[in-house]
Amino acid sequence: MALPDFSMRQLLEAGVHFGHQSHRWNPKMSDFIFAARNNIHIIDLAQTVPLLHRALQAVSDTVAKGARILFVGTKRQAQDGVAEAAKRSAQYFVNSRWLGGTLTNWKTVSGSIKRLR
Repeated sequence: MALPDFSMRQLLEAGVHFGHQSHRWNPKMSDFIFAARNNIHIIDLAQTVPLLHRALQAVSDTVAKGARILFVGTKRQAQDGVAEAAKRSAQYFVNSRWLGGTLTNWKTVSGSIKRLR
C-alpha cells in the first residue's frame, strides 16, 4: 500500500495548523508552536510535514512486519477518517469515546468490564 502524499498547502487548507487554546497547552509542545493568534496556538507546519511523513513511514513499516496498529480519533471531524484508514489497512480503531486508562491501567479497566458482565 502506497503512503498518502500531502503538501503543506493541503494541511493548511484542512486546518491542521490550528492548535488548542493558548491557555490549554502542553509546554512540551513549545518547539512545535509557530505563534498564537486570537488565543489559539498555530502549529508550525514546516515541522509537521516531515514529521508526519516519518510517522506514516513508521506505521507502514510496523504493519509490513505483521504488527498491529490502533488508530484513535474521537473528535467528530476525525471519526470517519480514522475508521476509513483503519479499515483500509485492516487495523483496529477507536473513534467514539475513549475510556481513560484503557492502555495505561488495563488491570483496573478489565476488572470493571468483568464486573459489568
